[in-house]
Amino acid sequence: MDYIIGQKRGQPGKPPAFPNGGRAAPGKLSVGGPSRPMAQPPGKSGGLIVDGDQRTFMQDVVEASKTMPVLVDFWATWCGPCKTLTPVLEKIVTAAGGRIKLVKIDIDQNRALVQQLAQLGLPLQSVPTVAAFWQGQIADLFQGALPESEIRKFVETLLKAAGGAMPAADLLAEARAAIEAGDIQGGAELFSALLEQEPESPEAWGGLIRALLALGDEAQATDVLGQVPPKITDHAEVSGARAALALAAEGRRAAAQLSVFEARLAADPADHQARYDLATALNAMGKRAEAAEALLEILRRNRAWNDQAARLQLLKFFDAWGLDDPATLSARRRLSALLFS
Repeated sequence: MDYIIGQKRGQPGKPPAFPNGGRAAPGKLSVGGPSRPMAQPPGKSGGLIVDGDQRTFMQDVVEASKTMPVLVDFWATWCGPCKTLTPVLEKIVTAAGGRIKLVKIDIDQNRALVQQLAQLGLPLQSVPTVAAFWQGQIADLFQGALPESEIRKFVETLLKAAGGAMPAADLLAEARAAIEAGDIQGGAELFSALLEQEPESPEAWGGLIRALLALGDEAQATDVLGQVPPKITDHAEVSGARAALALAAEGRRAAAQLSVFEARLAADPADHQARYDLATALNAMGKRAEAAEALLEILRRNRAWNDQAARLQLLKFFDAWGLDDPATLSARRRLSALLFS
């Protein structure tokens, strides 16, 4: 072979080492050196998924990692989990749109390379093992065929450390910015585009459902909710959108009788059902602070009313509004003060 790690042929006795003197240690590796933003990546056709070997390791991995993060997939033909993991890695790297590279190393065909890496502290006793390189050094690793969601988080963390992000993360941020700026239609389109890239993104599903509700298209929002992949139906983003959808239907009915509830309360301030229904109507009208206050008033008067229905409805409001919404934060503080006073 022409190259061994950091060593050309004809240099016997020189110990292999990563650039800058970095030496890997067993376990989770993080070889030092300051991070700097990764360079503008090439297009998808730039050889971002390749089969590497001990001759090209320096060029494919160490040198390449100076401009973009590189994942090295150590695998073997006899390894069952490898056959599951590698396609997932390829899928995620492809979705990264040129921001990360994947090099696949067959350990049986590159025993000298594996031995030298093991001497440097890279744990290669079992496969699959995936090592992440950045700036010529090992940044992190994992072993075993992890679920796709965990691998995606691993890659996202690596990209963040390199000063970048997955294209999907950029698209999500753009969609949320559009919604905050009042461009609901544009936000809905961006969430929809994100789902084409990430069909199992709970943030995109939840965002699209909420956007459709904001556009007044409750029927389509209901249809979209029915299309959410089963594995993410309990995610907070999806459950919050589900709560918002349920409250929209409930609130629409209540809003039609707003004057009735107000008249009942004027006649009897202890009519908790009327106040409860009034809160639902106010929420449907976008009056979140007033809706929360109505439910909190029930709790002040009778905390246990109707099996704590007021508290449970308030928690449903929080899910629908989002845990970081100002109305949620304010009402949650007041609820805590009330319950623990």
